[in-house]
Amino acid sequence: MNMPSQAAILDAHYMARALELARKGLYTTHPNPRVGCVIVRDGEVVGEGWHVRAGEPHAEVHALRQAGELARGACAYVTLEPCSHHGRTPPCAEALVKAGVARVVAAMQDPNPQVAGQGLRRLAEAGIEVASGVLEAEARALNPGFLKRMEHGLPFVRAKLAMSLDGRTAMASGESQWITGPAARSAVQRLRARSSVVLTSAASVLADNARMTVRGAELGLDAETTALALSRTPLRVLVDGRLRLPLAAPFFQAGPALVVTAVADDPRYAAAGHELLSLPGDNGQVDLGALLHALAARGVNEILLEAGAGLVGAFARQGLVDEYQLFVAGTFLGSQARPLLDWPMDKMSEAPRLKITEMRAVGDDWRVTAIPLPAPGV
Repeated sequence: MNMPSQAAILDAHYMARALELARKGLYTTHPNPRVGCVIVRDGEVVGEGWHVRAGEPHAEVHALRQAGELARGACAYVTLEPCSHHGRTPPCAEALVKAGVARVVAAMQDPNPQVAGQGLRRLAEAGIEVASGVLEAEARALNPGFLKRMEHGLPFVRAKLAMSLDGRTAMASGESQWITGPAARSAVQRLRARSSVVLTSAASVLADNARMTVRGAELGLDAETTALALSRTPLRVLVDGRLRLPLAAPFFQAGPALVVTAVADDPRYAAAGHELLSLPGDNGQVDLGALLHALAARGVNEILLEAGAGLVGAFARQGLVDEYQLFVAGTFLGSQARPLLDWPMDKMSEAPRLKITEMRAVGDDWRVTAIPLPAPGV
C-alpha cells in the first residue's frame, strides 16, 4: 500500500479546514455554492474566509483580505475552483493572481459552464502552481444541489418522510402529529433551512394546517447560526392542481408562496401576494418534471419535499427523488393507518432498491438516509 506523502497529508489537512469554513454557509449561499478558503504561508494559516450569500464577496476574497501582504508566495486552498467570470462580484482567479499567491489547491473543478476549468487555467497561465481533487468527494457532498443543477439542469430533490416502525405515516383519519419526537423535528427544521425550496401539497397542508416555515426556536443551533439561517428562508412551493387550498389558510398567511397548478390562471393569488405557475400534466395534475426544470431555471439548488404519500409517491414513481430522509419512530400505527408512499406494485421485480448511506439515532427516533439505486440493467 502506498502511503500518502507529507505534502499530500498537509493538503488534506488544510482542505478539511476549508470545508469546515464552507459549511458555515450551509443556510445562506443559495443560489451559489458553499465555498471555503484557507491561505497558508510557511506552514501558518494567514487567512480564512467563506462565502456567506450571493452578491457578497466570495471565500477567496475574504481570505485574501485577512492575509493582506502575507498572501504573496502563499498557498490558497479552496473547496471549489476559483471563478473566472464577472458575475455579481469580480473573478476570484484574478484576485488570487493580483495577490501574488504561489499555489492554488482546489477540491474540485467548478461544473458551472462559465468556469469549468477556466479559473485554474487562468491561474496556471499566470505562473501559479495549481492542483485539484483534494477531498473532492467531501466537497461534492457539500453542494449536491448546485452540482446537479450545473451538470443536469435540475435541482437536487430530498424527500423527508416520518413513519412508524410498521411503515405508516398517519392514522386512517389523517391524524399524524406527532409521530416523531422533538429531536427529529429539529433535524427537519435544519433540512428546511438549508433548502432553496420547501415543496408540499395541498393535501398535506389541509391535513395538518401547516405553514411549512423555518422555526428558529426549533433549529437547535447557536444564536449566530440561527440568525444566519433565518436571514434567508426557503421559497415555499405548493402543488395544488385544482387550487383546493383556501387563501385564508395559515399556509398563505405565513408569507408569499409559489402555487403550482394545472389551472390556467386565477388572479386572486397575485392579488394576495402569491405567484401562480400553471404546469398542466396528465389527468389534470401538475407536470412534476416540468416543475423541476422551472425551479432550476430560477436558480433552485436543493428541494426539500415534505408531503404525504400522494405527492412523494408521484415523485418517487417518476424517478425524481435523489435522496430520502426517513425519520422512524419507535411505535406501530396499525394496518389501517396510511402507508408511506402511494406506489402500487404487483411483483418483487418492480420493487426499487435503495442504498442506505447513513443511520443514526435522533433523540428517541432513528434517521435513515437512503438513495435510489439504478434499476438492474440500467
